[in-house]
Amino acid sequence: MKALIIGAGGVGTVVTQKIAANPVFTEVMLASRTKSKCDAIAATIGGGRVQTAQVDADSVPELSNLFRAFKPDIVVNVALPYQDLTIMDACLECGVNYLDTANYEPKDEAHFEYSWQWAYQDRFKAKGLTAILGCGFDPGVTAIFTAYAAKHHFDEIHYLDIVDCNAGNHGMAFATNFNPEINIREVTQKGRYYENGKWVVTEPHEIHKGLHYPEIGERESYVIYHEELESLVKNYPTIKRARFWMTFGQEYLTHLRVIQNIGMARIDPIIYNGVEIVPIQFLKAVLPDPKSLGANYHGKTSIGCRIKGIKDGKERTYYIYNNCDHEQAFKETGTQAVSFTTGVPAALGASMWAKGLWRGAGVFNVEEFDPDPFLAELGPQGLPWHELFDVDLEV
Repeated sequence: MKALIIGAGGVGTVVTQKIAANPVFTEVMLASRTKSKCDAIAATIGGGRVQTAQVDADSVPELSNLFRAFKPDIVVNVALPYQDLTIMDACLECGVNYLDTANYEPKDEAHFEYSWQWAYQDRFKAKGLTAILGCGFDPGVTAIFTAYAAKHHFDEIHYLDIVDCNAGNHGMAFATNFNPEINIREVTQKGRYYENGKWVVTEPHEIHKGLHYPEIGERESYVIYHEELESLVKNYPTIKRARFWMTFGQEYLTHLRVIQNIGMARIDPIIYNGVEIVPIQFLKAVLPDPKSLGANYHGKTSIGCRIKGIKDGKERTYYIYNNCDHEQAFKETGTQAVSFTTGVPAALGASMWAKGLWRGAGVFNVEEFDPDPFLAELGPQGLPWHELFDVDLEV
């Protein structure tokens, strides 16, 4: 099996290391707009195991030329969410299977939903190709946790709360844990959650409360919108309410508010000294590179699903989660835990496809596949998970 990874940031670093270490893949290539970044990652792996290439992921012709030359069986897209559709188009043109970690969002609008990618269903089906959407941690493992709960522990899931806590400290006054442009767009949007068949829209960070996280303690947690809610309520129609909670420190929120108030979060172009620039892209250039944070990062992330529903006619609660240590992640891959928790599941999802365990013609969200073989390997790959039954979910 031949795997082609697109994107050479922190997540791409982890994905490439994990895929290169997996004997199911006979050839591995890493490509991005800046080939020197790919070369540096390949050099740390060594042994000539990883080939590299330059490609503009906004260009279907460039992508198609690369696909025809390398002939990958599967493309792992860890580039920018703006580039999902061009990469999917190239996959269709060249007969290649596809996997990503984040759903498409247009460059000119801070908005993301699955409709654009779900619209590819018939085309992937007609070509007999598999497209696997959202195979990071959230989305990704959170949806697989939900599928596991539905398969083993519930007859009906009624309430789903996905909780994401980063209790790490990188020592910077302000930095984002993944691409600043995507990160800031995501967390400054209005909140949205699902209840009784409808989507409820809130002001940004309007709903919040303190939640306790294992080995971490209480952290203020805020309801924001996250894409896996959209696919999970579709695939588990018994869900009455689904929400996504993320922790933010007060200092982070203050910086975010200032960035918005002074116009640096704008995604529309402005003219500066006769040159057209996009403020948020300029901000990205001056903020610390998320990949650089790992060396000084301490503490843990804790991400999981808090679920209430019915089993054998009785109500039950269930909490399934993973804690990841920033220092351990850095020791293994040279990246912080946010990159590690996204990259490991992407590489593992590609392995599930390569082994024939996650196959099908069409476009799939990860919860549509069998969660068992994936979760059996997740711990050994560095992300052990834990279950708590009949506990106070706090939500």
